[in-house]
Amino acid sequence: MPLPSSTLKPNASAQDDASTTDDSSAKMLNSMEEVNVSQWEAAAEASGSRRQKKHVAFEDKPKDKPRDKPKDKPKNKAKDSEDDDPAELLRQHEALLKQKRRRPKTLSFVPRISNLGRRLSDADGEEPKPTPPAPKKAGPVSWRDLPQKRQLFILTMARLSEPITQTSLQAYMFYQLKSFDPSLPASTIAAQAGILQGCFTGAQFLTAMLWGRAADADWGGRKRVLLMGLFGTCVSAVGFGFSRSFLQAAIFRFVGGILNGNVGVIRTMVSEIIKEKKYQSRAFLLLPMCFNIGVIIGPILGGLLADPVGSYPSVFGDNSFFGGKDGVWWMKHWPYALPNLVSAVFLFSAAAAVFFGLEETLETLRDKPDLGLRIAHSISALFRRIFNRRNPQYTAVHDQDIDTPGTESYDLESRTPTTPITPPTPLSSARRSRQKLPFRRIFTSNVLFTLLSHFLLAFHIGTFNNLWFIFLSTPRFDPTAPFPPSHTQQSLPFNFTGGLGMPPRSVGFAMAVLGTIGITLQLAVYPRVNALLGTLRSYRTFLCLFPLTYFLTPYLAVVPSASSPPTQASGFLLWLALGSVLFIQVLGRTFALPANTILVNNCSPHPSVLGTIHGIAQSVSSASRTVGPVLGGWLYGVGLQKGVVGGVWWGLAGMAMVGWVASGWVFEGDGHEIWLEGEKDEGGEER
Repeated sequence: MPLPSSTLKPNASAQDDASTTDDSSAKMLNSMEEVNVSQWEAAAEASGSRRQKKHVAFEDKPKDKPRDKPKDKPKNKAKDSEDDDPAELLRQHEALLKQKRRRPKTLSFVPRISNLGRRLSDADGEEPKPTPPAPKKAGPVSWRDLPQKRQLFILTMARLSEPITQTSLQAYMFYQLKSFDPSLPASTIAAQAGILQGCFTGAQFLTAMLWGRAADADWGGRKRVLLMGLFGTCVSAVGFGFSRSFLQAAIFRFVGGILNGNVGVIRTMVSEIIKEKKYQSRAFLLLPMCFNIGVIIGPILGGLLADPVGSYPSVFGDNSFFGGKDGVWWMKHWPYALPNLVSAVFLFSAAAAVFFGLEETLETLRDKPDLGLRIAHSISALFRRIFNRRNPQYTAVHDQDIDTPGTESYDLESRTPTTPITPPTPLSSARRSRQKLPFRRIFTSNVLFTLLSHFLLAFHIGTFNNLWFIFLSTPRFDPTAPFPPSHTQQSLPFNFTGGLGMPPRSVGFAMAVLGTIGITLQLAVYPRVNALLGTLRSYRTFLCLFPLTYFLTPYLAVVPSASSPPTQASGFLLWLALGSVLFIQVLGRTFALPANTILVNNCSPHPSVLGTIHGIAQSVSSASRTVGPVLGGWLYGVGLQKGVVGGVWWGLAGMAMVGWVASGWVFEGDGHEIWLEGEKDEGGEER
């Protein structure tokens, strides 16, 4: 029904403006005719005229005097007599609007549609819905905000056990190789150390991709691959400690590398446990933190426990407390077995924690029964029953006490029910979960560029870690007995040679300094700076620190020392220079390694190949850590023979520059670049 013309009459102060806008007024009148007045009629019949009047004037009613009924205008009496009750209500509403227009206000010909809609709902007896408060801006993520802390703790233990083992070896490897053949020069020992490192990483290169595929397969899974790697590394450590020749040591290092694909698997499990990107910077920081903690504990452990008979003769030597008359025989026969046995204990403990406490994260195996978790649940239930017997005030309610026919027992403290209850899964969802991206489609452009950057970063960091302990252990340049004989004096800036001549204890302490700086930066600096810069920008920014570090490192050999050669270098200036070089290197590593891990994780083109991507990345890293240490060790030996020990370090600085340039081709993906048929994207659109 059309609205009365009187209800659309403008106020007196706007007469002139209204006359110039007849066309717009006519349009607005036509739009108002579309208002469904039948709703007003139904509401009036349902609730009475009194309620209608109350709602019509809900906010225009004057508070200081009672509402007066507006008088009808004579020129509209004939028409008003023909109108029904809803029209009368509209006229009353217009009269109240005229009262309100006496105050200066913007011209308005009709009430707003939103107000009319609200009043219509009020007439129907519905209260307006309150506006929800604006969501609070999320603050920075802290460590306590991380989900699944128990699972992350177990993965941290598994990751921590390996750096402890590897860095423990580095503290005494130079001297263990020397014990195999004391006649070998330092240049040959450096080359052998690089080969031993290459045996481990080379074997990983051959098998890491296979372990990644096994971790993605239903017959394998993440947990089984992780357990295999921990037990394999444990066997390798024990065998290496009891080796009596370079060949035996190389074989056990190779075996440890073949059985170990844990780095990629742990990264995959962290990404599947922590799916929200806002937590990734914290969660993936745990892995390099484990390395730095291992760098602190491992070298100190290896330096203190290596050659216990020679280091602690009053405890383990002849006529000692534990050794008796002839000393501890096996410690004298295998002087470097004790630190490896301690490392094996760490590895076995981590494997036990994984077996009894870690949940499978592979989608297809997540809800299947887990033997380790069931055994752990049974053991915990046994201890609870024993504890409850000793404390009778707490009585356990057993399943048989509450079971009734037709019901299924379910232990609330268990991960899985005694009778597995699987929620119904839609057919389409089940079909999508089984879809896997073909291997030939994995290598997108972003995957290739990310893996290239990953290769270069692992190359120079792995080479530095291998050369660092060799450089610390290399004898100092002695003018009275120069090596090579033709090199009789040091000449800056390039023609100088020698190392720092540190024993295992001092090597362990120097490497622990590296780890201490790293853990401090990761806890105090990394979260804030990474939140400010973002993953990709922080990665590119801090890569430029590595060339500077590698260029300065060989000059530690010519820093003034408080002691003269051939004794080890020492003094305040030496440790200040050493700490400064390590600070720059660790600062770059603190930001580059977590960011690189996140970029590798997010470059995965499809979730079904996430484990494969991490396996490929570990193979790439292993290849670089194989070539780098072997080539670096050989070049380091050549530099010692030629009297230019800095040559390999300056070459490493050039490689780091290439890695910095290559990072410009990398971008951060979302982990789902390719959509398979039948899948749905985030907007719900099926592909």
